[in-house]
Amino acid sequence: MTIHQANRFSSLIGEIYDAAVDPALRSGALEQISQFVGGCAAMILSRDSARLSIEIHQHFGTDARFRQLYRDRYVELDPLLDRHLTLAPERTIGVTDIMSYADFIETSFHREWVEPQGAIDIATVALEKTAARTTILQVLRHRSRGTVDEAMRERMRLLAPHVHRSHIMGRQIRARSHTVDDLADVLDGLNTAICLLDADGRVVHANAACRQLFADANLLAMVGDRIVARNTQTDKIFRGLCEIDDSARRRIELATSTDGQHYLLHALPLKRDRSLARDAAATMLFIQRASMSPMLATAAIAAAFRLTPSELRVLMAIVEIGGVPDIAAKLGIAETTVKTHLGRLFEKTGAGRQADLVKIAAGFAVPFGRRTGGDDRAA
Repeated sequence: MTIHQANRFSSLIGEIYDAAVDPALRSGALEQISQFVGGCAAMILSRDSARLSIEIHQHFGTDARFRQLYRDRYVELDPLLDRHLTLAPERTIGVTDIMSYADFIETSFHREWVEPQGAIDIATVALEKTAARTTILQVLRHRSRGTVDEAMRERMRLLAPHVHRSHIMGRQIRARSHTVDDLADVLDGLNTAICLLDADGRVVHANAACRQLFADANLLAMVGDRIVARNTQTDKIFRGLCEIDDSARRRIELATSTDGQHYLLHALPLKRDRSLARDAAATMLFIQRASMSPMLATAAIAAAFRLTPSELRVLMAIVEIGGVPDIAAKLGIAETTVKTHLGRLFEKTGAGRQADLVKIAAGFAVPFGRRTGGDDRAA
């Protein structure tokens, strides 16, 4: 390559890796790849090892109609696609590497798919070969440029490993983005307030329950990206929790809000690579209102012991209230009815006293409750 071509090659490598991070740049990068190697259109596509499916990941210069035709019919007639299963990685081939050009122009693949696009030849190179799929870069050569030559083969060979790495990077970034988004959705579905803090105590992420707690501002509030306590006692507790590092054990403290409610603050240090950026999550903070009644998986209790709705209500009242007279008053039923249900609960669960029923129910406590939906409720 000339100095100009070498500089263009270097710039193109940067564009290829930029496209891994920003999907909006991928079509433009593929266009630059096609033009640099001497093509007029290009696709990155993969085919499964059983030859049952094909996926076009990126494309440039090909009409949607021709892409659909390729998927539906001409993939089976493409003489180059499956040749890469037996070729060395990054080896670029054109039509004349596997058959005479005279024979190629007689094929329906050339007459009905290649030629109508203004192309005269195709060059392909394998980007990735696994037991499940083969991914290739396919570049069409315009009739004005002649058939695939050695310069085109060499340029595609040089670009192939970079396109491959960019493709993998993009896939990993998309997978991580989906994971983060899915995790945020899960956290927003919990009624426990959860907040991720960086090493300097700045908020990295707060779930919906935590954002509501900040909005209420009775215990903690948000000022910028920092958490501010609403009273001196809570401020001292919060600062102490933020000072723990990943060598410390999880700490739990009790704080009181300005309206007299008690909250449990749980701080959990996250183990992480020291080389990560300072704004990476370092501590996970859980904030729960203190309560004697745990969140119980009532549907699971009923299913486990085959309890009727009435028996389940009595069991939950035992956990919450305790005494037979109080349960009868709470539920609006006779004490004899409560005792009847109590006897059936002992029989079905194997418990011998009310304290044992409470212990059994406690075994069905869930750490976090959903903000919406479900049959479970606080006892």
